[in-house]
Amino acid sequence: MNQTKYIFVTGGVTSSLGKGIIAASLAKLLQARGYRTTIQKFDPYINVDPGTLNPYEHGECYVTDDGAETDLDLGHYERFLNVPTSQANNVTTGRVYLSVIEKERRGEFLGKTVQVVPHITNEIKERMQLLGKTGEFDIVITEIGGTVGDIESLPYIESVRQLVWELGENNGIVIHLTLVPYLAAAGELKTKPTQHSVKTLMESGIKADILVCRTEHELSDELRQKLALFCNVKREAVIQSIDASTIYDVPNLMLEEGLDKVALKKLDLPEKATPDLKQWNEFLQKLKNPKHIVNIGLVGKYVELQDSYKSILEAFIHAGAANETKVNVVSIHSEYVDDKNVAEKLKDLDGILVAPGFGERGIEGKIETVRYARENNIPFFGICLGMQMSVIEYSRNVLGYADANSTEMNAGTAHPVINLMEEQKTITDKGGTMRLGAWKCDIKPDTLASKIYGKNQIQERHRHRYEFNGEYLEMLENAGLKASGINPDTKLVEIIEIEKHPFFIGVQYHPEYKSTVAQPHPLFMSFVKAAVTHKNK
Repeated sequence: MNQTKYIFVTGGVTSSLGKGIIAASLAKLLQARGYRTTIQKFDPYINVDPGTLNPYEHGECYVTDDGAETDLDLGHYERFLNVPTSQANNVTTGRVYLSVIEKERRGEFLGKTVQVVPHITNEIKERMQLLGKTGEFDIVITEIGGTVGDIESLPYIESVRQLVWELGENNGIVIHLTLVPYLAAAGELKTKPTQHSVKTLMESGIKADILVCRTEHELSDELRQKLALFCNVKREAVIQSIDASTIYDVPNLMLEEGLDKVALKKLDLPEKATPDLKQWNEFLQKLKNPKHIVNIGLVGKYVELQDSYKSILEAFIHAGAANETKVNVVSIHSEYVDDKNVAEKLKDLDGILVAPGFGERGIEGKIETVRYARENNIPFFGICLGMQMSVIEYSRNVLGYADANSTEMNAGTAHPVINLMEEQKTITDKGGTMRLGAWKCDIKPDTLASKIYGKNQIQERHRHRYEFNGEYLEMLENAGLKASGINPDTKLVEIIEIEKHPFFIGVQYHPEYKSTVAQPHPLFMSFVKAAVTHKNK
């Protein structure tokens, strides 16, 4: 195969229809047919990356191996495909404009008037083809964020129009995801919003090749025929995407609808083998038929919005299926936990996870949570800030340093057990002080961490500013808090654990980013297993 083929996924009518899940499901089917497939996301907001966005507004920030702070949809791509993404897989309007302005400042446009067309659209088209030009992929799926008709999306839609035309017949297609709402008063599904959405797309010069219709009720043959006629697509290209009990059902639903076959036909590609979804369906089988049930507390400060901890929730689904266990995640807001109500709030849990986060809000609640889990022998797992809270809790309640803290929360603490690294103290750009991306970690033998991972060196993804203060390492280790994982280059502590506890582990990195359907993360698997054991006791 010589030329990379491109599929563009746009959305209409409303946001949050699940473009990312449809893109990931199609990619999964194409991958299962033997095509090398990747997905990228183009976001219309002006932030340079999602790293500075509030989790309440945008959900979690997902981090790739190369240290890119990206949209949470990239997490879906990795979880479905089991293939790592990179900086090239996520582009924002801010990054596009920044790049064009920097080129203009360097004089690369030779005094030309810099405009949206051609300069911004050329930059977008170039980035749309970056992965395709590596020679590593047969098909590149590009998800366009936002909704057709949004003012922010216009440069992207125009770039797609130009690129489909430049690529030529059968080399680029557009899938338009839209909503077919059910009006209870009328007792019927309505196609008008979809017709308007497709019309808006056509006004921009783009004809949808495939229509994916999100719906709560089955689409009748008559309705599909009507949509095909009014929206100018073939009858077999009207695909139903009905509500599913889990996002992991969607690849099978798209297979039944023939989405992958229609796409391959339009791209003039052979169908190759029938998709091999054996491992995927084994996972689904275990997910839907659990033998155990556990309640795990997720203690954090963004719990009102599920997407704030998206990767953690998905990692529990993967680890739960691997253990044939249904994991009920109980969200607990750390701001409302204190020494008076901690026992009441946590008493029915089989395991406790203290979640990542930034800033001082809700941290005393997290520290109380750690104390309760430690003293009552409940399986405990701390991630990033959660690990730092467990170091502070141990320093306060076991070492006796009552004011031990992180300098993030209290710059004047007498015992800064968590601190900024020296070289970070002079940096003022918010993104500049982060330790991001994949870093190595050496695991000490005969520890819980070595038992979980089964190897002596790992690589995990980071996203944090503050570190374990090495000056306190010896004191804490002598008091029973062991550092079982150390970065070989910086000598910074990556993993802590308590030996005299059934399961107590804290990690400075974010293991949830690497959990996929095909490879559930070992830390989550062991934690769920420990929760099952705890419950059975």
